[in-house]
Amino acid sequence: MDTLSYKTKSAKNTEVDRQWHVIDVEGEVLGRVCSKIAAVLRGKHKPSYTPHVDTGDYVIVVNADKIRLTGAKLEDKEYLSYSGYPGGQKAINAKNLLAKKPTAVVEKAIKGMLPKTKLGRAMYKKLFVYAGPDHPHGAQKPQELK
Repeated sequence: MDTLSYKTKSAKNTEVDRQWHVIDVEGEVLGRVCSKIAAVLRGKHKPSYTPHVDTGDYVIVVNADKIRLTGAKLEDKEYLSYSGYPGGQKAINAKNLLAKKPTAVVEKAIKGMLPKTKLGRAMYKKLFVYAGPDHPHGAQKPQELK
């Protein structure tokens, strides 16, 4: 009787091969593109994905100020912050947040899709969001991600 032993390969931190990707989000729908970016940051697009290891790639997002929100979300969607003091809750809608800090809308959407652990915070550090079409990461030779 021939028994084959198949073992699932578990990636190690030292063996992870990280790529650099650049994504142009001009005219893209916020939630749809951010869920794809979150999957790349986690490493779910790779066959070597391991849940307890950060196998994800670096992602550069350009044209974040030209992101699209569907329906009435531009007016209705609110981002809340709380100082910890009584009466210290502040709300800002998506339209005002895009005008004040264009990258924050994309950053908050992606951060909400990552794990709320040390591993998720490490994944989030591999995200670089820029409002315009230029970025300072040319030396890393990022590839266009469709």
